[in-house]
Amino acid sequence: MSEHVPALPVYTPPKARSLLEPHRLFLIAVFAVIIFCIVWFMRWDWIPQYQGRLLYGIGQTLILLFSTAIAGFLFAVPLGLVQVTGPRPLAWLAKGFCTLIRGTPLLLQLWLIYYGLGSIFAQYPEIRQSFLWPYLRQAWPYGFVTLMISFAAYEGEVMRGAFAGVPKGEIEAAKAFGMRRFTLFRRIWLPRAIHRALPTLTGETVLQLKSTPLVATITVIDVYAVISKVRQDTYLTYEPLLLLALIYLCLTGMMIVAFRFVENRIPTRGA
Repeated sequence: MSEHVPALPVYTPPKARSLLEPHRLFLIAVFAVIIFCIVWFMRWDWIPQYQGRLLYGIGQTLILLFSTAIAGFLFAVPLGLVQVTGPRPLAWLAKGFCTLIRGTPLLLQLWLIYYGLGSIFAQYPEIRQSFLWPYLRQAWPYGFVTLMISFAAYEGEVMRGAFAGVPKGEIEAAKAFGMRRFTLFRRIWLPRAIHRALPTLTGETVLQLKSTPLVATITVIDVYAVISKVRQDTYLTYEPLLLLALIYLCLTGMMIVAFRFVENRIPTRGA
């Protein structure tokens, strides 16, 4: 005799909460009052005078962000891969590198590279007389290297987990199909790992953006350095900092939207 199994209720998704709820209306009103007070009662007449410098600083910040993130990611892929595949001595070296960089403050790394390597390079006449010296005497190469290795160390650990998390059945199926090792890596293993790491990569890129102001401590001119110059010239405290916060908020929002667009464009197959 068959036992009657009750039918499961149909799932009904919760209704979207309205913006017209009392507490939300109150928060919107408070936010609007704050924006009005910021615009009306604070001084913003200095913006046209520094508009060109601000645009230049934003451009330098974006160049530094994307160049270090791209170079760091290209370095992070072998860092993560070698920890999964070996050989063991290289895996230990990669693990030690990631642990060392992630375990020390970024500002300390920046100062060690800038003041350490910069002073060492200056001691050798061969370097000072070479074609590299016009670049090595500037601050931006040291800032680039520091931010690049920091991003590589953090993202290397992310890629290690992403490579290890790719289902082994897909790798074995590709091998059974006769796919060569490099082709397997290029067409299956790496795309699947990047897809799994993409949400974390978004967060790491946002953190990289928030790390770029540190290069102003070694005289690299970015948007933070421009705002610091504005504060020194105008003796204003809050207005330049509020504008800086708005700039970083807008850049972060645009990056998140761009990454979400890329995530939605990638087909998902049980990832």
